[in-house]
Amino acid sequence: MTYSEQATPAGSGATKSSTPHIQGRMGPFELAFFVVAAAGPLLVVAGFAPLAFMIGGIGAPGAQLVAGIVLLLFAVGLTRMALRIKNAGAFYSYIGQGLGRPVGGGAATLAMAAYSVIAIGQLGAVGAFAAVPVKDALGIDVPWPVFSFAALAIVVYLGHRQISLSAKVLGVALLSEAVILLVLAAPVLWQGGADGLDVSSFSPSAIFAGGGTGAMFAIVFGAFIGFESTAIYSEEARDPERTVPRAVYLAVGFLALFYTFMAWVVYVAYGKASIVDAATADPVGLVFAATEKYVGHGAVVVMEILLVTSAFASTLAFHNTASRYLFTLGREKMLPGGLARVHPKHRSPYVASAVQGTIGLVAITAFMLAGADPYLQVFLLMVAPGVLAVIVLQALCSLAIAVYFNRVNTAHGLSVWSTAVAPLLSLIGLGVASWLVARNFDLLSGRTDWVNYLLLSFIPLAFLVGTVRSLQLRRGRPEVYAQLTKTEVF
Repeated sequence: MTYSEQATPAGSGATKSSTPHIQGRMGPFELAFFVVAAAGPLLVVAGFAPLAFMIGGIGAPGAQLVAGIVLLLFAVGLTRMALRIKNAGAFYSYIGQGLGRPVGGGAATLAMAAYSVIAIGQLGAVGAFAAVPVKDALGIDVPWPVFSFAALAIVVYLGHRQISLSAKVLGVALLSEAVILLVLAAPVLWQGGADGLDVSSFSPSAIFAGGGTGAMFAIVFGAFIGFESTAIYSEEARDPERTVPRAVYLAVGFLALFYTFMAWVVYVAYGKASIVDAATADPVGLVFAATEKYVGHGAVVVMEILLVTSAFASTLAFHNTASRYLFTLGREKMLPGGLARVHPKHRSPYVASAVQGTIGLVAITAFMLAGADPYLQVFLLMVAPGVLAVIVLQALCSLAIAVYFNRVNTAHGLSVWSTAVAPLLSLIGLGVASWLVARNFDLLSGRTDWVNYLLLSFIPLAFLVGTVRSLQLRRGRPEVYAQLTKTEVF
């Protein structure tokens, strides 16, 4: 059967049976663990939340909730598409189905590049965070690349194995992060914090009236990066038509509520009058100081160790996501077909994983030889453009979902709310978020010079590469072009 530029109607049973498929047996909770761990809850609470308080004021918890609501709207349309299209390319497939293959090709290379640089940046975070507890325990300075290379070796090994093993590792890391943060929350709420259980941080005036509101929202939207990758694992999920939607809602719902709750706990710990000054004076130590005061030094030590595992878990999750985009681009012939090789035993994209690992190895080696700071020059400079790219892709995907369902027959129990209203509302919210992040990009990158323009150019250039490659296929290999984005449509 040939595929036209229009989406295949639901129920057609169209597949590309000759193409390689990765496989797995993940259920909704395993899949949700996987993508929530990618977001790195402890990293967000200890790193992003203090910046949100410092820049946006006391409304940071409310801003987390608003961002979560916008992303829940995005999840509505995302799950509708996941019910119809099963492809490890996710964004690429959905955007290609809705807005055409050249746009989908641009989305594919942008997504692959974005997740790849985020994974590299997280390796820098592992090196930066691991050096602290090791020095405290042993009294020696271990160079950060040692930890980054060790983490990369473990990540590549897990990426070689079946996805369920990675899911179990990430599940343990996620539960550990949640437990230590709840250990902080319990005494804060029991003692009433500094000024009682004040909820004024959720008032509209606190959220939207601050001088740094735009910058604050740029930070809180960035904190959610990772949950959207749920759909990427549809080929490795058990009963994907049910597993993927459930996992999406579990992931974004948990992140929205947990981030909001923990930001509010930190707010209560310091009190309305002191939280902004405390965050401004020591944003890095804000959560650790609260833990020292309300729980004790032992909990701080545990939190420092878990910050390392949080960064590692995030590295593993983004490595696997980038690998699956490389796999998909190889399968669709946009990149060399060898990337689409599937391990005969583990049914994993082992070649794509090895290539992503090699990219990480080269990048960390280059940073090491350049004498780069693992946090300021590896983590921030790599993660900042990746975060903006993913938010832009979310906005583009929202538009594609609305266009797709407007074009095809939706008489399959899908409401106007899930196929038009929610996607368009999320398009507005994510479009504004993209603008805010770009406008306040220096907050994410830590730079205020020409480097920001270089980093921002990464997004259109990566998108252009995929678009040009798609157009080349349309002109030179029309039979390959006709199959793009169509691995399996329900």
